[in-house]
Amino acid sequence: MDFAVDKSTLETLERIRHRGKTEARPIGLEADRLGRPIPADDPYFAKLIERGEGRTRWRGLEGEKKAKSKPRKTRSRPSTRTVTTLLVVEELAYWDRGVMVANPGVGLPETNVLAMGTDEQKERFLGPFLAPDRPRWASFGLTEPGAGSDAAAIQTTARKDGDHWILNGAKCFIGNATRSDWILVQATLDPSKGRAAQRSFFIEQGTPGLGGFRIEKKMGLKAYESTSFSMQDCRVPAANLLGGEERYATRAGFKSTLKAFNAGRPVVAANAVGIGRAAVDEALAFAREHDRLGDVRVRDRLEQAARKLKMARLLCLEAGWLADQQRPNRVEASMCKTVAARVGQDVTSLGMELIGSVGARGDHLIEKLYRDVKAMDIVEGTGQIQRIVMGRELLGLPR
Repeated sequence: MDFAVDKSTLETLERIRHRGKTEARPIGLEADRLGRPIPADDPYFAKLIERGEGRTRWRGLEGEKKAKSKPRKTRSRPSTRTVTTLLVVEELAYWDRGVMVANPGVGLPETNVLAMGTDEQKERFLGPFLAPDRPRWASFGLTEPGAGSDAAAIQTTARKDGDHWILNGAKCFIGNATRSDWILVQATLDPSKGRAAQRSFFIEQGTPGLGGFRIEKKMGLKAYESTSFSMQDCRVPAANLLGGEERYATRAGFKSTLKAFNAGRPVVAANAVGIGRAAVDEALAFAREHDRLGDVRVRDRLEQAARKLKMARLLCLEAGWLADQQRPNRVEASMCKTVAARVGQDVTSLGMELIGSVGARGDHLIEKLYRDVKAMDIVEGTGQIQRIVMGRELLGLPR
């Protein structure tokens, strides 16, 4: 396996380091101490838009047509797109994972829209993100009070009514929902039919019946909002059904949802590695500052942390490399998510042991990282769920 990246990626990583140190980490620490998300009108977000960030990967209808009309070039070397992405998100999380999620952009639903959306839907919902005139967000509404890890158990209902759909239900822990232009909501035509009855709907902000927004108070990752909201007879046009009804004849809706999560698991794992790296660097700096590197127990803790992080990082890169080779990586994606999340918690815990009573003050970066990393074991499928996925795959059981 070759994890080498090009000069452009190395330059990108260097830019992230500079901006992370001067911008992301300071604003993330401020959000944590204030106990609230970065406001949507904060100048930091406007600065990102001025730099050309917060844009969609979609190239526009004309761009798509031109790409399709050009003959495919034979690659001189395999793609490294996924590996590159993992290295980038690891570096972003090193400086502040909460700020990374808070940044403007389409976010999690983009994969589903690119895979299933009609041209008209891409134009309507991704078009404003081609060259945004202001900070814009979108979000993905899947998790519910009674359905998170078991995505097939959602209870939000959708009922056809002429040229519209009527949605009723509640969602929770949805990132950036109050500030999003639209939310891609997962709903079911019949809860008793499980996955086959699921559909995805675009609900635009301000739609009657969409409301009850409440930003949850979290123990970590406070820079971005995790939101609960409800839909009460929320009426959306039939054109807002992702991909159109014909796309759901073979459980495409649920498969598309799972595809988004499968693609996201190595990313979450890389986030955990990034947070862990930050904890190790801070712990090493603390030990140097307090002349504790001569203590064999301190060196043992630092060695453990570095070794575990390298293991987790290599698992992430393997999952990404397999994706770039267009080879199956279902087990590896779950494996790296499970291991990296656990390692992130272990490493930040070791850091807390090292700084001792300083960690109890609540003003040390390692204490913040200790709180931040816990979510990496929860988001996009808990560690328990990943072990179920791996077990079923390894034993050859039905998915």
